[in-house]
Amino acid sequence: MSAPGGFAIDVSGVTKRFGAKTVVNGITLQVAQGEIFGFLGPNGSGKTTFIRMLCGLLTPDGGSGTCLGHDFLTGQALIKREVGYMTQAFSYYTDLSIRENLDFVARIYGIPDRVGAVRRSIERLGLQNRSGQLAGQLSGGWKQRLALAACLLHGPRLLLLDEPTAGVDPKARRGFWDEIHRLAAEGITILVTTHYMDEAERCHRIACLAYGNLLVKGTVAEVIRSAGFATWSVKGAELGRLAGLLRGKPGVEQVVPFGNTLHVSGRDSASLEETIGGFRGEGREWNRIPSGLEDVFIGLMDQAKDNFD
Repeated sequence: MSAPGGFAIDVSGVTKRFGAKTVVNGITLQVAQGEIFGFLGPNGSGKTTFIRMLCGLLTPDGGSGTCLGHDFLTGQALIKREVGYMTQAFSYYTDLSIRENLDFVARIYGIPDRVGAVRRSIERLGLQNRSGQLAGQLSGGWKQRLALAACLLHGPRLLLLDEPTAGVDPKARRGFWDEIHRLAAEGITILVTTHYMDEAERCHRIACLAYGNLLVKGTVAEVIRSAGFATWSVKGAELGRLAGLLRGKPGVEQVVPFGNTLHVSGRDSASLEETIGGFRGEGREWNRIPSGLEDVFIGLMDQAKDNFD
């Protein structure tokens, strides 16, 4: 069954409340088939709650639309059959081997040709040489591969990955993302939450969330451009003292150390340049540079309203 209009996810006004607190506030989102879509936001921003509603683990309090061509509200049982969900916490049996864990998952879900499905998933994730190793003995990177292998057993059309690389070393993270792009090239849609800016930049599109609200969405370039940030780099003597002097000045929203330089950013370019003008000289070199995703993300978070207020 194809999702209408080429969208794997096409939902509007999705809302979830826990008591008086709204944790997902009217989110509207479209994700194309085969797209890698990143959710970027701090803890408590609503990312996990949103994806749990998508796969039918939580019932929304409001909203409408489709997921994989099925009604978002009434087709939850059908959606579950075509979704692979990788949770933040490792949830497999530490005293079973990789192969035993995968075989157990395949049995639970009644996957046809269970032996073949397990073998294919092991081969796909490069787990052949470790298939007999106990899950409890695996490093974070190999546990991650096991979890992804389990998600792929039933041939899902949508993967929901909730901070899948937290605590994983850079080499393992890169290998994981290479696999994610291979899956997307095969037409599998992927919605991934992350705290890492470099991972967000590997997504086709992203959305920034804070306190249940969707603040901005688009490609990384679109998100950076829409924020309208101006950023200057300065290097030279006594940068620590300079940072303290700049903070709170007109036009200055962020002052962030980057190695031997400071990045000074703000939305009011004219006011920012006027402030910087008062600090030129003194053996320092100032250069206008492109704003980065981290600059924009922190700026958005600083402006967001806490839903505990």
